[in-house]
Amino acid sequence: MNGSRAWFDKDFYKVLGVGENASADEIKRAYKKLARQFHPDKNPGNKEAEEKMKDISEAHDVLSDGKKREEYDEVRRMSRSGYGPGGGGWQQNVRFEEGIPFDLGDLFGGMFGGARRGGGQARRGADLETSVRLSFEDAARGVTVPVRVKRDAPCSACGGSGDRSGWAHPCPTCGGTGTTTESQGMFSFARACPTCGGSGRQIQDPCPVCRGSGIEHRTETVKVKIPAGIRDGARIRVRNRGGAVTGGQTGDLYVVVAVERHPVFGRAESDLTVDVPVSYSEAVLGTKVSVPTLEEPVTVKIPAGTESGKTFRVRGRGIPRPKGGRGDLLATVRVHVPKKISKEERELIEKLAQMDGEAAAERARSQA
Repeated sequence: MNGSRAWFDKDFYKVLGVGENASADEIKRAYKKLARQFHPDKNPGNKEAEEKMKDISEAHDVLSDGKKREEYDEVRRMSRSGYGPGGGGWQQNVRFEEGIPFDLGDLFGGMFGGARRGGGQARRGADLETSVRLSFEDAARGVTVPVRVKRDAPCSACGGSGDRSGWAHPCPTCGGTGTTTESQGMFSFARACPTCGGSGRQIQDPCPVCRGSGIEHRTETVKVKIPAGIRDGARIRVRNRGGAVTGGQTGDLYVVVAVERHPVFGRAESDLTVDVPVSYSEAVLGTKVSVPTLEEPVTVKIPAGTESGKTFRVRGRGIPRPKGGRGDLLATVRVHVPKKISKEERELIEKLAQMDGEAAAERARSQA
């Protein structure tokens, strides 16, 4: 069971504004709504909104993952029972170090019948988040985009080892695990190794570029593959492109997608929507119209007597679905009413109005 101190300190359900029994769909909808409100693109220079977006993303990352959510809920139950920071249980014997993940299975090893698996829990670098803006077409079709990221990366000179030779010796105290284990009755406590500070390494000849840290801060261009049919507000996870940490696992990069509006098309899930303007005479008499799609246009038959607002479905001409296949094209008829008409047109319309009035009067008499 892996976690972080935030699992004790933060109420992720409250951050997203959902109940503890919220379904996966409710969590998804709540995240998308908040992401649109606090996205950096809509709040440029607003540090408060930026921090809020980080909390929202962190909460979504945990609650949208079934396994993480289950473990998080278990941690909260333990905390409420007194096991955790401020709970009066083991908190006085455990020291949290910011930035160093801990293993709850180690802290409660005796309670869950387990010793440590495979030695110490490796440190992990910070997850990073950035955003990318896409056109409607690129989001629908899929595209690979370059993203500039400033991050702590493995030193290019020593390969992240911290040693000029490109290889660092394992720490003799912890054997390279970075942690030491101490048993106290029914509990097992994992602590950062006092010799190597948790790095698990022993540097003999420090690298002159990173001064033995194995890390350098640099700006990189990461190519991110955007899948076809991506939605506005979606987050794409790029593994091992977040912050690096000495002797530990590199964090991940999360790319938040903002999709621009299209002047013609709209979207309903995986269906492509479009309005089709027709004249009054075309709606009355029927016609065939050419309707645009994301590829070549299609011809849609408008039957005689079609009312404004009627929607016609063209199968398979919508947006690609994540699991394969495509949505449909939904073409909605909009009867166009001209603002200016010629004298001849006015006379014809007035005559038609007169005929409509006479027909209505005749219908009324027949029903009397």
